[in-house]
Amino acid sequence: MIEIQYQILLIIVITLIFIYSTSLIVIFLYAIAQFNLLINYMSEKSKSKKLIQWDFNKRDEIPFVTIQLPIYNELYVIERLLNAVEKIKYPHDKLEIQVLDDSDDDSVELTKKLIHKIKNTGIDIVHLKRKNRFGFKAGALKEGLKKSKGEYVAIFDSDFVPNPNFLIKTVPYFKNIKVGMVQTRWGHINRDFSILTKVQAFGLDGHFTLEQVGRNYKNHFINFNGTAGVWRKSTIIDAGNWECDTITEDLDLSYRAQLKDWKFIYLEKIITPAELPVVISAVRSQQYRWNKGGAENFRKNIYNVLKSNKLSFKTKFHATFHLLNSTMFLNIFLIGFLSVPMLYIKNEWIELAWYFNISSLFILSTLMFYVCYWFLHKQKYGSGIASIFDYTLRFLAFYSITIAFSAHNSIAVIKGHLGIKSPFIRTPKFNLDNKKTLIQNRYLEKSINKYTIIEALMSLYFLFGLYSAFNVGENGDFGLFPFHLLLFLGFGFITIKSFIEIK
Repeated sequence: MIEIQYQILLIIVITLIFIYSTSLIVIFLYAIAQFNLLINYMSEKSKSKKLIQWDFNKRDEIPFVTIQLPIYNELYVIERLLNAVEKIKYPHDKLEIQVLDDSDDDSVELTKKLIHKIKNTGIDIVHLKRKNRFGFKAGALKEGLKKSKGEYVAIFDSDFVPNPNFLIKTVPYFKNIKVGMVQTRWGHINRDFSILTKVQAFGLDGHFTLEQVGRNYKNHFINFNGTAGVWRKSTIIDAGNWECDTITEDLDLSYRAQLKDWKFIYLEKIITPAELPVVISAVRSQQYRWNKGGAENFRKNIYNVLKSNKLSFKTKFHATFHLLNSTMFLNIFLIGFLSVPMLYIKNEWIELAWYFNISSLFILSTLMFYVCYWFLHKQKYGSGIASIFDYTLRFLAFYSITIAFSAHNSIAVIKGHLGIKSPFIRTPKFNLDNKKTLIQNRYLEKSINKYTIIEALMSLYFLFGLYSAFNVGENGDFGLFPFHLLLFLGFGFITIKSFIEIK
């Protein structure tokens, strides 16, 4: 009987070690991919490409453009958005604005008034309302495309504030008939609002510099980011049009278009400002959509990427990890969650102690991420001792809080990989110029979210991990103590902030 119990226990231990090891290896491979993108990024900085452009000083080279504004219940930001779009510099006889309004609250009346005011200035602006929200954002964009007049389509989400010269700076690149999409970099108008916005900005800056530039420079697949970009209308049609079988329709169309040999251009120096979510519930809704959609797109597009005879091994490698980007949260969660039992296994199963050298892969992965983001930080803030110290604090805060979202994001990823359907969850917008919109925002959750309970339990779990460091083995084992401390602080932060925000 004792022998059977030992065998069962051994099977459990080996299973846990296998899962833990697999996650460590996947994260390590992802870190290698990121490090390669850093090399690409630095190469692009030293030898920038020269791209052909139309000369907009010649009127006959200025094409017709449609601006699409997909909105849904945007009471607090619709006026700011429309005011910004109204100021975009482009010949009025070659510009159309479509407000794709799926709203079902009293923001509709405000939108109507604002549109009427803009129309009186001579701008061609239309207010398009559908009978239902079929397909959500993808459905709205597709419906608007049927009625659009432009050869090119610029898209802005409601939390963006495009600069007046946006079209003048982006549309000229379509002179190359192979270019199907031009994407600009997101800016952050409220970067320094709180620790939460600083952490989001830190992560997004990595995507919009290291990743987008690093992939685009070597002609690997990049993605339209859902907003602040321009499409060639014929590219959208050729790639199969907008589809709503994933909740990140932007990533989906990007891959389908590039598989059809359309070229994408990423403009790092053209920045389009936007407002970051400022409360945990808003970040969760955005993260859920991005991460579930990423997993859905892996299911939908990875086979077509891998079977393509036109793509190099390196492009397929980067595309695979691009589509698996959200799945990294699941691997991070598994590494964190299993690290506590691993602490006990390491000290109880002495014969397996050699195996735990593989844990050094996570340290190496972390160092690679640290180096990658450091080069981005150094460009903006310099490389002195004070800058290194500041960067290290930013990186640790980013690492801690990002990992803490892994429990919530892992559920989204699992549902995405399993093909479990869910509605398009909007991210509440605020417009922080008006402080009342933060306190009285009608679109915010007013009750405790189930994920808050999970995150509270996880913070206690990693507190136990900290306690365990003092009690395993003869003299304790503090190898995972820094990792568990970051996890405890991260989960504790979002738990406390969640409870504060529902008051």
